[in-house]
Amino acid sequence: MVRSRDEIDSRYKWGVDEVYSIGELDQEIDDVRSLLEDVKDFSGGLSREENLEEFLDKYSRMERKLSTLSRYASMKSDEDTRDQEARALKSKVSSLSSKVSEETSFVKLEIQGIGKEKVEDMIESNDKIAERDYYLREFTRLKPYTRSLEVEKTVSSLSEVLDASSETYSMLSNADLTFPEINRDGEKTRITQANFTRLLKDGDENFREEVYESYYETLEGYENTIGTTFSKEVRTNIKMAEIRNYNSAREAALKPDNIPLDVYDNLVETVEDNLDVLHDHMKLKQEARNLDSVKMHDLYLPIPESNSPEVSYEKAKEYILEALQPLGERYVEKLREGLENRWVDVYETDGKRSGAYSGGSYDTRPFILMNYQKDIDSMYTLAHELGHSMHSELTSKNQPYLHSNYKIFVAEVASTVNEVLLTEYLLENIDDQEFGKHVLSHALENFRSTLFRQTMFADFEKKIHDKAESGEPMTAERASEIYADLKSDFYRPVEMDEHIRNEWMRIPHFYYNFYVFQYATGISAANQIAEIIQDEEPENYLKFLKSGGSAPPLELLRKAGVDMESKEPVETAIEHYSKRIEQMREQL
Repeated sequence: MVRSRDEIDSRYKWGVDEVYSIGELDQEIDDVRSLLEDVKDFSGGLSREENLEEFLDKYSRMERKLSTLSRYASMKSDEDTRDQEARALKSKVSSLSSKVSEETSFVKLEIQGIGKEKVEDMIESNDKIAERDYYLREFTRLKPYTRSLEVEKTVSSLSEVLDASSETYSMLSNADLTFPEINRDGEKTRITQANFTRLLKDGDENFREEVYESYYETLEGYENTIGTTFSKEVRTNIKMAEIRNYNSAREAALKPDNIPLDVYDNLVETVEDNLDVLHDHMKLKQEARNLDSVKMHDLYLPIPESNSPEVSYEKAKEYILEALQPLGERYVEKLREGLENRWVDVYETDGKRSGAYSGGSYDTRPFILMNYQKDIDSMYTLAHELGHSMHSELTSKNQPYLHSNYKIFVAEVASTVNEVLLTEYLLENIDDQEFGKHVLSHALENFRSTLFRQTMFADFEKKIHDKAESGEPMTAERASEIYADLKSDFYRPVEMDEHIRNEWMRIPHFYYNFYVFQYATGISAANQIAEIIQDEEPENYLKFLKSGGSAPPLELLRKAGVDMESKEPVETAIEHYSKRIEQMREQL
């Protein structure tokens, strides 16, 4: 039974209430409004060095305060999504954030108008401006893709409208879609978006098949609606790319983050050249579980037949702290301090948001929302989120605010390194053979779902947008055809069925605009970095973590010893996947 929040010991609840003292919240909102007026006064004057210096100071203070307000409001709402007061605060802060975004549209244009040469001169001559050098250089780099002030303000004001497809899909998927109840040993369980893949891990094949069939039969009843939201999302991406003078929607998604298209293409090409490793994994699953054939409803079935071992939260912390020793004493002690200092909201409670994330802001602790379930998956989720939190912690202690916002491309590396090190530690130090099998099974599933599955999603997104950009109408039926072709290539040893062609309909990340490939590049870079850390000192990796968003993502990763413009990191990850498959084969 899910407990109420009041029943949870304060040690297992994050210290979000300590962010603001009584009465301070309203004062912070007023401060943001006041600073916004100050910032607007600089409009038309940023070309003067003294003005630019003062502007950067006030703009940074405003954004820092707004960031903390936004994170606080979101976290309070996530504690209990039924809390009307928290939802009202979240809405109020969201409106303020939109107002700030719209009324500071002039900033980008003015800094670009100064000109690259003069910006460089000011960086050279003024130490305060030099502290934000990369932030300023990014404006000048993106000048060819910036429109007039009127257009920029219009685009900013349309942000909620442009998100309509995504919001509609989210409401349908999370609020309106109701899946059937199924019977398991006399107990009824309702299928949900949250528990679907967990139910597919069940050892009873008939039960898995019933879950799978029931889920997709319900989802497919909304094919026209989801087809419409998806096609409109694709058209929105294409139109926004055209408005900003990009050559494609994909370029519009990657170029602002300074990611070359070749990185995306290398990932897809390298993974698709090595599908035999994924196929080998599927064959091993068939042999280990004695299946006549592997069906789509078997993909989440763990290889070990034994029940997954219980891992308490306290034990998970112990394992993680030991596993991360290669990162050095200072990293581990800071992590230990955070775990004792209420960084983590540990357990599921009534009304709490599902899933997990690392939140917080530049001026707060890097808080973590968990719904810890005392199992191996939860232990790895905790390790993952702690990786994000330590990245944020080291960034905020070493970078000015305007260089603290690192890109997702590097964020997923910091989190996944922790997972790789945890796997290495557990396999080397835990004698329990069954526990080891479940650790290996988790690692194999992580490679399958993060490296191969996300790359398949990335290729699907590329193909969909390419066809739409060439003028082909994008219908649900056409999307299903494209998806089915990819699925059959990736999962050749697995028996196809009539439903799997519609799997794209259940993936919310297809509304995130070329986002998913970064999970696959993240696990690739992380495996190579973990290899480097174990062979050498961790100093270069720690420098990478401390660098935040102070340089282009690929340059930051080179500090850690990884070249994402080559195929080597992806090839290294695939080699690790193959190695784990052989280790599992030896264990059986």
